[in-house]
Amino acid sequence: QVQVVESGGGAVRSGGSLTLSCVVTSRQFNFYNVGWYRQAPGEQRELVAQIMTDGSTTYGDFVEGRFTISRDNAKDSSLLQMGSLKPEDTAVYYCNVQHRLTRATYWGQGTQVTVSS
Repeated sequence: QVQVVESGGGAVRSGGSLTLSCVVTSRQFNFYNVGWYRQAPGEQRELVAQIMTDGSTTYGDFVEGRFTISRDNAKDSSLLQMGSLKPEDTAVYYCNVQHRLTRATYWGQGTQVTVSS
């Protein structure tokens, strides 16, 4: 069973920065695409950032250059570096991995990010 664990959430003021970590217990992490999603109360889950096995990245339109997603295959992990945070970034952030061949999908339990004005 593949395990996905997020960490690094917390409370920051508007304009602050935060880095989230996703650690995956899999011997085939290099075969997985990684996506960061978020869900605010009363809202649907939305894509924040995605990084593929080849290192290519995509971001949600609301990111506007403020966030950076990365991966380190030697550490079986992905980082989401967030800067210039806004109150509307407040949400539970989830890490998702999907095997590029089998399409098996696994979700983490989420980590809370709260941005105050």
